Amino acid sequence: MSSKVKIGIIGGSGLDDSQIIENRTERVVNTHFGIPSDVLIEGKIAGVDCVLLARHGRNHSIMPSNVNYRANIWALKTLGCTHVIVSTATGSLKEEIHPGDIVIPDNFIDRTTKRVQTFYDGNELLSGVCHIPMEPAFCNRTRDVLIETARGIGLAVHEKGTVVTIEGPRFSSKAESNLFRQWGADLVNMTLVPEVVLAKEAGLCYAAIAMATDYDCWRETGEDVNVADVLATFKKNVTKVTDLIINAIPKVAALDWSDTIEELGKTVNTSIMLPHSN
Repeated sequence: MSSKVKIGIIGGSGLDDSQIIENRTERVVNTHFGIPSDVLIEGKIAGVDCVLLARHGRNHSIMPSNVNYRANIWALKTLGCTHVIVSTATGSLKEEIHPGDIVIPDNFIDRTTKRVQTFYDGNELLSGVCHIPMEPAFCNRTRDVLIETARGIGLAVHEKGTVVTIEGPRFSSKAESNLFRQWGADLVNMTLVPEVVLAKEAGLCYAAIAMATDYDCWRETGEDVNVADVLATFKKNVTKVTDLIINAIPKVAALDWSDTIEELGKTVNTSIMLPHSN
């Protein structure tokens, strides 16, 4: 028997419009790990059960390091989500990834320093220490659906990319931007980690739709990254992201995810080291 699919959607800067959800119901959820960024909006997209959450709050009042990533992911899990599809604004570190382009990341480099990256921190809810493997970092089946859907709706898409996640809220220095390029990274952002890590630890199929909004500050010509340009680019191109999500969701729901979800669960369970009893 196939598993019933329920898809969590975490909207980043510029994508937290609840109008994409039909038959909306607001849910206030309080988790063992605290309160999520905002209310969770349950409903349907193309007949599929979905839950929408604004990562920074609907008023964009929460800076990247202060987002309660654990509460956000745990709330989606608590409401029965099997998948999490997120949007994220990113800076491009490659000339060929232009502002307005869509990238489906397949890897990350973590440059954050202040964020809790596990649910297994000695609390009374979950025992042990979870050494979750992060290869693959994202759910490849969900990524494949996003890529195929993008092609099907005529949307140009970069099919993989490595994202450097920085602490923020400041943008990178030019030296940092060039260093990330030397590392072979494709994008830079402030929110993918620890979200991607926690989703895997929670046994959720997680994939991201990254939009390049700028060229960070590594180029010798053109404007350096700034808030006004980031928001303008996202606003101009946000329909690409919403169209991709709306069209991908029924394709995700049409597949049998039983084995994928079971394998994710096994990965989590075999990654937990329980305390020894005397």
